[in-house]
Amino acid sequence: MLPKDPNILLSYINLKLRDFYDSLDSLCDDLDVSKNDIIKTLDSIGYRYDEKTNQFK
Repeated sequence: MLPKDPNILLSYINLKLRDFYDSLDSLCDDLDVSKNDIIKTLDSIGYRYDEKTNQFK
């Protein structure tokens, strides 16, 4: 289950991407979560996924 608060979600996702996954797709597949939901939620607080650095900025 992912955190509901967008700021906590940002921290959680970036930690997972940094320490465990080489891409957002890998994270979403492994955790069985919606990539679109994550992108939409983090976009609402001004963050976008950067594939080159594998993090939301």
